[in-house]
Amino acid sequence: MPEEVAYQSLYRRFRPQTWSAVRGQDHVTLALRNAVRDDRVGHAYLFSGPRGTGKTTSARILAKALNCEKPIDGEPCDTCESCAAITSGASLDVQEMDAASNNGIDAIRDLVSRVALATPGRWKIYIIDEVHMLSAAASNALLKTLEEPPPHVVFVLATTDPQKVLPTIRSRTQHYEFRLISAETLAELTRDVAKDAGLKIDASAIDVVARRGAGSARDALSALDQVAASGGSAVDEADPTVEIVAGLAARDAGAALVATAKALASGRDARRIGEALLARLRTGFLALLAPELDVDARDDTIEDHARQLGPAGTTRALEVIGDAVTSMKEAVDARVALETALVRLCRSDLDVAPSALLERIDKLERRLDNAGRAETAATAEPVKAVAPPPSAPRPSLRMETRATAKAEAPAPVAEAAAALPEGDLPDRETLTLAWADTILDQLKPNVKAKFRGGRWVDAPTPTFALPTDIHRKRCDEFRLDVQEALSKHFGVRVPLTLVTDGSTLTRAEPSRAVDKEDVVEDIGDVSELEDAGPVASGTARLLEAFPGAVEEDQQ
Repeated sequence: MPEEVAYQSLYRRFRPQTWSAVRGQDHVTLALRNAVRDDRVGHAYLFSGPRGTGKTTSARILAKALNCEKPIDGEPCDTCESCAAITSGASLDVQEMDAASNNGIDAIRDLVSRVALATPGRWKIYIIDEVHMLSAAASNALLKTLEEPPPHVVFVLATTDPQKVLPTIRSRTQHYEFRLISAETLAELTRDVAKDAGLKIDASAIDVVARRGAGSARDALSALDQVAASGGSAVDEADPTVEIVAGLAARDAGAALVATAKALASGRDARRIGEALLARLRTGFLALLAPELDVDARDDTIEDHARQLGPAGTTRALEVIGDAVTSMKEAVDARVALETALVRLCRSDLDVAPSALLERIDKLERRLDNAGRAETAATAEPVKAVAPPPSAPRPSLRMETRATAKAEAPAPVAEAAAALPEGDLPDRETLTLAWADTILDQLKPNVKAKFRGGRWVDAPTPTFALPTDIHRKRCDEFRLDVQEALSKHFGVRVPLTLVTDGSTLTRAEPSRAVDKEDVVEDIGDVSELEDAGPVASGTARLLEAFPGAVEEDQQ
């Protein structure tokens, strides 16, 4: 009775054996094929990239191409004795080592001791997988041989984490980065493998397998194996991240937690849920900020949720969920890390992180922006220039010209105020702080000098009190300028009321040079001034100040 042959998984049966069979890595295969054809092969290569993208496979094809008896334009024939030996894993020309399980210095010393030994083929290729797992001592032991190997030796180092490889090792290699394979390429690969293997797979199952592959050819073929074992059809289970992201977009912590609980109850791992959330949020992020990109698995729901979250909210969600996924490795209960992250995203008022504060500011700015678009200039209250009362003294020519210009051109200021949305008016404390810190210093010098002596008082609307009626009337000429400055600072229309407050004390200001023009403006028309008359003596002033007092002669 013949011995039964054990079933071999699809990703092993259909591993590419030539450069043309490698999918989705044309930038690597073309360069290596040309290097073999032109006899410009380096002594050491570093292949990096996600799992299942063809790093070890490409290393073996490179070994085939170098030792092939009948290569065609840098492509191995895959039929000669050398190619067949490499395919079966029986070639003495190819030595593979898994650094994950052989990461000590003894393993590297043994490898280095055999480097100079001759082999049947023209080239001897050493493939070290997961090279980033080597210990520091083992990496240092590899350095010298890696820099100056024998002429017939080529090193190929493969890793999923190139940042952990010593910089001195990276500098001695030619680095090729393998990329995730697109969903379209995976779907094409799945259809071809299913046809060659004689599998009956539903057309709808092909797309499901490609999505489950997530850019990895090995993962896609493993999923195809699973679909084939279940009868050729795949039930695309409801994605739990849709409901979770909907809860985040609506800022509904309860809905997000319920959706998470359902996913956990169905047997899903908390870390896998977090990773799926990251993938969905990233798709929405790119759909929002770079719609011209062709992102896999994009749909209208993703774009709608990303638009609800906004750029700041989506960015913060990516950061918070990413941190949660990282912390799950050491968490006592991974579910707690995920649920806490979701609550923080739904309730930014409970999170004091800078990213949460930025999201709240972004939300307010978008609300103000929407309110500003809806606001029309017709709804703005007209702002009228305040003319001086008839009993006021006639202003000088300079003051009259300035007042006339103010009265004739209030429209631009009114239009600028009307363009701003209505909103909550600042209270006295907020006005006082903003006035002292920013607004007062931004006013024109003459306006700043006149408003310096007043103060903000408690009132339903912003009210500024000045010491005397004369002071108030002079400030009233520049009320629109100050009102515009307040409105620009707070982002809403801020009406300004001026009142007289006899109790206001003018604070002492540091001495400064006196501006002649300011003095002329404050005096008014010099030609109308009258002589003050003789100056009274000090004794006369005292008697006038204290009625009933008498002066006594002192001997």
